Amino acid sequence: MRIAVEGCMHGDLDNVYATLLHLQEVQNIKIDLLLCCGDFQAVRNEKDLESLNVPPKFRSMNSFWKYYSGEKVAPFPTIFIGGNHEASNYLWELYYGGWAAPQIYFLGFAGVIKFGNIRIGGLSGIYKSHHYNMGHYEKLPYSEQDIRSIYHVREYDVHKLLQIEEPIDIFLSHDWPVGITAGGDLKALLRQKPFFEQEIQEGTLGSKPAAELLGKLRPPYWFSAHLHCKFAALVQHEKDGHSTKFLALDKCLPGRNFLQVFLCTFLFTESRSFYSSQIKLRLNTYTNT
Repeated sequence: MRIAVEGCMHGDLDNVYATLLHLQEVQNIKIDLLLCCGDFQAVRNEKDLESLNVPPKFRSMNSFWKYYSGEKVAPFPTIFIGGNHEASNYLWELYYGGWAAPQIYFLGFAGVIKFGNIRIGGLSGIYKSHHYNMGHYEKLPYSEQDIRSIYHVREYDVHKLLQIEEPIDIFLSHDWPVGITAGGDLKALLRQKPFFEQEIQEGTLGSKPAAELLGKLRPPYWFSAHLHCKFAALVQHEKDGHSTKFLALDKCLPGRNFLQVFLCTFLFTESRSFYSSQIKLRLNTYTNT
């Protein structure tokens, strides 16, 4: 099974799907699933734009509405989580997860889904400590403050994921687990994003809840987005010797590393409760040029 992973969608489904269709043709492969790590922007109509945390002059319908209305059909099954630029009124309707459009599934604010033999978990939103222990108090019509707070991760959503005992093969989060930079090429990252240095030194770059989930769930693969750059890391878990391969991807723009395609095979092992995934990277990161 070949799976494509995309960073920040920003509503640009047409270009992402077109890129994947092109890859299928030139590489003579079949892509079975697309995963998106947030900022999906499932905007159905102009009313949804009012709940999108984007300055009004930059708000755009983009292309999701075509797939929602039936004008187009997604060429690949698509699973996504939420980020910090979403039509939050619509995602709130799908809080526990559900079909956002034919062939396009939202994992919910926190959820797990099984696609074939793959268990995929996800946590939507980004971490802000001042809202973490609060409930979701936001009500329509959202105020300017509500538009921002509604996508902040809440403790009870994380707590639900912490109860999972069955193995997770792939996990998606929008922002990176805090401390993940220690497992990758930090110098290369800072050459791309020098302004990350202070937050990395302070231990504030990323999400503390995501780091907690990483340590508890220990999935073989974890994908994120949010910071608009490609970054790979390896986390070795002391508890059981398993490791997690982490990859963050960019947003869909020409010349950016926003897409990764990989090949999955599955082997039963007794070291995990049911099965473990052996995922081999066969294709390079692709850019839309």
